[in-house]
Amino acid sequence: MTLLSNPRTRRRRLGITTAAAGLLAALLSAQPAVATPDPGDSPPAEKNVSESTREDVREAVRSGEIPGQDETVHSANIRHLANIPKDVLPGTNSDLAFQGRYAFAGNYDGFRIFDISNPKSPRTVAQVLCPGSQNDISVSGDLLFLSTDSSRSDSSCNSTTQPATEKSSWEGMKVFDISDKRNPKYVAAVETACGSHTHTLVPERRNVYIYVSSYSPNAAYPDCRPPHDGISVIKVPRHAPEKAAVVGFPVLFPGEGADGGGNPGGPVNPGVSKTTGCHDITVLPSKDLAAGACMGDGILFSIEDPEHPKVIDQVQDNVNFAFWHSATFNQKANKVVFTDELGGGGAATCNAAVGPNRGADGIYDIVGKGDKRKLVFRSYYKIPRHQADTENCVAHNGSLIPVKGKDLMVQAWYQGGVSVWDFTDSSRPHEIAYFERGPISTERLAGGGSWSAYYYNGHIYSNDMVKGFDVLKIDDRRTDPAQRVRLGELNVQTQPDYFD
Repeated sequence: MTLLSNPRTRRRRLGITTAAAGLLAALLSAQPAVATPDPGDSPPAEKNVSESTREDVREAVRSGEIPGQDETVHSANIRHLANIPKDVLPGTNSDLAFQGRYAFAGNYDGFRIFDISNPKSPRTVAQVLCPGSQNDISVSGDLLFLSTDSSRSDSSCNSTTQPATEKSSWEGMKVFDISDKRNPKYVAAVETACGSHTHTLVPERRNVYIYVSSYSPNAAYPDCRPPHDGISVIKVPRHAPEKAAVVGFPVLFPGEGADGGGNPGGPVNPGVSKTTGCHDITVLPSKDLAAGACMGDGILFSIEDPEHPKVIDQVQDNVNFAFWHSATFNQKANKVVFTDELGGGGAATCNAAVGPNRGADGIYDIVGKGDKRKLVFRSYYKIPRHQADTENCVAHNGSLIPVKGKDLMVQAWYQGGVSVWDFTDSSRPHEIAYFERGPISTERLAGGGSWSAYYYNGHIYSNDMVKGFDVLKIDDRRTDPAQRVRLGELNVQTQPDYFD
């Protein structure tokens, strides 16, 4: 194992060719026999790069500016404890959720349950075949929730792909009973407008509310027509999950005409995604707050009435943000970190040509009180190591590391790896630890890397889209106090009050 203890050497020029941007459906996945590939599940072809770019990458490896192909490197304060490769589910690995001694790992072909009671040696408890991208995953009590955002022939786990132009096609939320972790049971399905790209839980004692994020309507899709300027709200009775149903579609971007009131995108704002829904929402139930990353907009809203969320503030960044992807509150709820998924996760954007302010995190302070609160931009954060032009790399999913008085976060950057960084000073964020692998390929742009990297009960868990499930341990005086914080359950997009 090679340690790169001085990341400053990685700031040198690593090619000046920016890979073509394109929304990522699934990277390097293969479909099981029961499914027929469809545009929502199939990966884009690997992208060729020029011979000069290939030589740049090879030279960067030879000189030590980047790790070698598939080589594992990390800062001195991180240890790589375990890697569990894919098994019977060959698709792209996606998001993670946690409960007790279990980790739940989404995959475009279904989900996998790990026993992580010994983080050095996780064990597979169950693998469930249920194709449908992205299979965004969360858990609450005895229930597990799974998002389907690809057009299917029906709601079953044996469904095949079917065009969204057909009225009978299905997309939405699936609900499983996980009271027996070794034998999850599929108990309910709820169809939602434009499917469910991601979802966020607002749990209550008797019911679980689900905020369903989806986007990209089309007049030719019977169940996904514009305007699509809000979110679906599902209510799931805990003791009768089969009665789960959509109870509302709150409009977050009111406006005249078919486009609603969100960001119009190009040509008004070139290079910026038009807002036609939300990509992801994070709620902070202890403060009745939520933050939405909604394509061309970032929003702050109240969830005091979970069935009727109310927008407090709406911001845009038409200079450096292309696609508002996700959001994270700090513990005091006076900051939000928004991520920009420039290139949709399928492009090489962590290079000198793109620079430090695009494909990055935007840090916003929350200023004011009540309904007069405003999001105020402070700075950008991007990993300080340039990646090769054959590596997809951009800001992606992360979580807080709970330390009182500090704002610390661990975050996935696809093939940029896992970064631990400090944004206690909103204007001066900086990295304190990292872990990554070298490029999957030095010959062409191939997709992979960490989809989600989250801190849970003393360890960092990462779901690598291609390489599998990783467990990391950070040993650093700045993060050590977090080891005393123990949770019974964690869905990162439902942020806990760590110190209550």
